[in-house]
Amino acid sequence: MSTRRDVKPPARPTRGPSLGEGALYAGLAVLAAAILYAMAAPRLFQRGADATREAGAPALPAPFVPTEKWLQRAYLLRPLFVKQYVAGWEAANGAIGDAYLYAITGDTALRRFHFVEHDLLYLFNGTWVDDRAWNALAEMYWWHVTGRTNALLVASAKNRYIEARDEGRLSNHEGYWSWYNWPPNTKQQDRVFTNSNMNQMVNVACWLYEGTGEKQFLDDALRVWNGDGKSAGIIKKFYRGKGVWKGDSGLAAFGKQLPWEGSEYCSIGASLYRVTKNPKIRQIVIATAKRILDPKTGWVHPTDFYQLRMDGNGAFVHYLMDAYEIAPDELADIPAKVEAMLEHVWTNAHGTARLTLHRETDHAIRNGWNPNGGEDGYGVDALGNQHAQTQALRAFAVFAYFKNRPPR
Repeated sequence: MSTRRDVKPPARPTRGPSLGEGALYAGLAVLAAAILYAMAAPRLFQRGADATREAGAPALPAPFVPTEKWLQRAYLLRPLFVKQYVAGWEAANGAIGDAYLYAITGDTALRRFHFVEHDLLYLFNGTWVDDRAWNALAEMYWWHVTGRTNALLVASAKNRYIEARDEGRLSNHEGYWSWYNWPPNTKQQDRVFTNSNMNQMVNVACWLYEGTGEKQFLDDALRVWNGDGKSAGIIKKFYRGKGVWKGDSGLAAFGKQLPWEGSEYCSIGASLYRVTKNPKIRQIVIATAKRILDPKTGWVHPTDFYQLRMDGNGAFVHYLMDAYEIAPDELADIPAKVEAMLEHVWTNAHGTARLTLHRETDHAIRNGWNPNGGEDGYGVDALGNQHAQTQALRAFAVFAYFKNRPPR
């Protein structure tokens, strides 16, 4: 949301220097062998390829070619995401979108991209605690869609979470339990909202509880949601009933605690419901989603349902679809409203937008989706940069998943 510091990704592990003359000679021998091998390699590989063809071994899978409209659109957004890839929190948003695409297509190229070409484990955490949340969520979504067997993904997400908790970023120093960007009493220059994105770590905790079975993660999540009997949780602090959430006001990137008016708690509540089956949590999620998507609330456009004054629309779409996932009957109108929202973006407000929402030459998407501008948030005017494109990929991919999955 606010301007973030540039943080370089960690270097991959490298070997230390060799010791002694024996190692030097051994190295020279290896180098000589490598040169000889390189000279012979083309012939060796050709022979191997000929033998493979003769044996009838299958070739690499052909590239996946989507035929359904929303899958096609999501895939069209990927080249610009790939071109600008930097292994941080923004890439994690794209990785979340790709996880949903993989879940519906089984496209091995997506899996190869995030496990070989750009290993998820090397997503760097950055400064803010929600950077870690998005990274950990990307790892846990991929853990889920690849069969819940990759222990390295769970271990990495757990390490990101535990490190932040050990730093004191899960705190009640303001009188209620919440995750914070920095530990208490840390001097920072940035003024930032302290709730909203930060508490996506509650979402992470729920996934880690599923991935590890360790009750401490569920305890943490419920402490933030309900409080602990001494300090309030976010429900008592921010929730007013009937889908209404109230936090500190201000500019969305500086001081406003709930930039999405509470819709961000649809994802958090959906995760908590998934692991607790508590009907009260589910009811709060339903009420919140209904209120947010009611044009009378003043948050969305009356027919195209895009956010009138906020950025981060990929996350916004995901929040809504998470709500739909746990209450498909009560929230049966959400897919159609999200579809209208994304159609509005793709068609540049049906050809009437004053600003470019979708640049057709390279399928760049604007970070804010109000066709007349005027939104408040983080880089709302950005068109197709890393942040805007990863948000767009996440939105279109998550929706494409729900549009194409088999009926339940």
